[in-house]
Amino acid sequence: MTNTTPACGWDKAAFRCGLCGTQHTATTETDYLKVVGVHGDAHAVWDRLNPIERDGITSILRTILSAPELAAELLALADRQPTGDEGR
Repeated sequence: MTNTTPACGWDKAAFRCGLCGTQHTATTETDYLKVVGVHGDAHAVWDRLNPIERDGITSILRTILSAPELAAELLALADRQPTGDEGR
């Protein structure tokens, strides 16, 4: 018989955001800490944006996340662009 109980003594942990109500479940402590940290970072970015910027970034993320090849190509294009410091 195989023992399926994790060594740490728990099989999952739930996170519920007090600001927006989002719920996440993680199966390891490392994953839980990552989820909490990333969600907190998302709130920090979102809170700095005005409504027009929020609409814009949402549209851009929907486009890029649905096409990973596009995201990679946009990053490559950005990396090839001059920084504006040339010729000084």
